[in-house]
Amino acid sequence: MWASTVAELAKMARRPANWLLLGIGLALALTFTYLLPLAGASGSGSAAPNTDRPLEEIMPAALVGNSVGGLPVFLGAIALVVGVLAVGSEYSWNSWKTLLTQGRSRMTVYAGKLAALAVAMLVLVLAVFAMGALASWLVAVSSDGPIIWPGVAELGRGVAAGWLIAMTWAAMGAVLAIALRGVALPLGLGLVWMLVVQNLLLGIAAPLVGWIGDLQRGLPGANAGSLVRALGASPATPGVADVAGPLQAALVVAGYLVLFAGVGGWLLRRRDVL
Repeated sequence: MWASTVAELAKMARRPANWLLLGIGLALALTFTYLLPLAGASGSGSAAPNTDRPLEEIMPAALVGNSVGGLPVFLGAIALVVGVLAVGSEYSWNSWKTLLTQGRSRMTVYAGKLAALAVAMLVLVLAVFAMGALASWLVAVSSDGPIIWPGVAELGRGVAAGWLIAMTWAAMGAVLAIALRGVALPLGLGLVWMLVVQNLLLGIAAPLVGWIGDLQRGLPGANAGSLVRALGASPATPGVADVAGPLQAALVVAGYLVLFAGVGGWLLRRRDVL
């Protein structure tokens, strides 16, 4: 599996789309978490979202919550796209046969892809934390605010939770790519679910219909939102929710990660790759 993981990591590193997605994710996190509140504090852009957040909420002390707040929706969508590209591209390029005729089993190749995705998601989360640390430090210095950093344990919990959520969305992208054997349709369905359906369920349907409110407690998006809320994410951030405790939220998200990875492996093993 190690050889497959190294090969997949090399493939990901050479794919320009992955670096573009990382840049887009960092730009989204920087804009919505730091630049818009700064614009609101300066008196400009008052009609934009997040401009009413006080500067105290974007200081270094709030680094963990601000760094993981985008993972339930926007940064999660980036992770899903990376997962789709990592697996679905093999169908688009008709390269599954080449991979599987080199002596490696389907499960070995699949495990290598998941391991490479795990590393990629860790890089994404660490990059968001690093960008947030720099941005919050600059805000504190420019506004003479307190520079109080979270403790090591709190940072560790934040990185672990962020990786868990990002990896779950990446695994969802991978299983969609295997089930639908391609890139375009899995991307479309996955992004519609993340950016439209789960936001409609959380923000509109759940408060009006009781059984939908109960249903969302078992969905990955609502539990991811609850997990980041427990870590200090702003409730004004899209996708951030408070429908479950942190332990339940972490267990549900981890359960979906195992489910997505398991279903993807089962489909790849049982079906023809063509």
